[in-house]
Amino acid sequence: MKTFHGVDSVPSDWPPSAVSIGKFDGVHAGHRAVLSELKAIAAREQLAAVVVTFDRHPLALLAPESCPSALISADQKLKLIAETGVDATLLLEFNHALSSLPPRQFIERILVTALRARFVLVGRDFRFGAKGAGDVALLRDLGVEFGYEVRMIEDVMPDGTRRVSSTWIRELLSTGAVAAAGRLLGHVPTVRGLVVHGAARGRELGFPTANLSADSEGLIPADGVYAGWLTDAGARFPAAISVGNNPTFDGVAQKQVEAYVLDEVNLDLYDHVVDVSFVERIRGMVAYSGIDPLIVQMRDDVARARTILGRKTSI
Repeated sequence: MKTFHGVDSVPSDWPPSAVSIGKFDGVHAGHRAVLSELKAIAAREQLAAVVVTFDRHPLALLAPESCPSALISADQKLKLIAETGVDATLLLEFNHALSSLPPRQFIERILVTALRARFVLVGRDFRFGAKGAGDVALLRDLGVEFGYEVRMIEDVMPDGTRRVSSTWIRELLSTGAVAAAGRLLGHVPTVRGLVVHGAARGRELGFPTANLSADSEGLIPADGVYAGWLTDAGARFPAAISVGNNPTFDGVAQKQVEAYVLDEVNLDLYDHVVDVSFVERIRGMVAYSGIDPLIVQMRDDVARARTILGRKTSI
């Protein structure tokens, strides 16, 4: 997949395209339905399949106090979009200049001039241009003038009542329901970060952990213990993952992500950027009365993580 950072980086000879525009936060099942149709149309019409998205949620600029937490970073988003098999992604910096662009100019500059759009695919609630003045009806009207056809993709509603949305997924992650969130995403919820030195308490207890830096990418689920995976440079390892401040000990920073890799004694991950993926929640975070009951619980957590991840039970 080609990645264009800004509309000026699109080559002047870019071929006619089928285009989808949106925030694509999470690249969830609803987004994937749009991208599947995008690829099908592009293949049938011999067009390039292009995604247009933004480097941040528009509210991060326009109303930071109301901006929801991003499910994934811009880099994670580009990776997930690339995995769908589209030809290119145009990543736009959502700045004041872009936010003030009138709807007609937005369409003419980005879709018509840069990408030579022949088909444009959007969801029902799509808005564009300054103050969100543009909607699907205006997009269609402009399509008549500029020579592209609009396809509106219906919502994906797995339970028949509620559409898949980033909001729903955030709600699930806030309660630790990572398995349900993964079903809506179409991929396992994942955070990415640099492995840094911690207090070494896990190592002292016999469970050395990879501690992610506080500025990790991706939305961290609710405090608790999870079964999941740690991926380092393409190598994936089963892990028991702790999220929280470890209430058994004093002076632990809030919202730490620590992954204990199963059965890998000599794995050195310091200063590596790794992905930590959350498959299923094992339990909530609990304060223990001492070290011994904590170790017993940690052994049980590891055994349950191993079972969940389909490995043989052994300590």
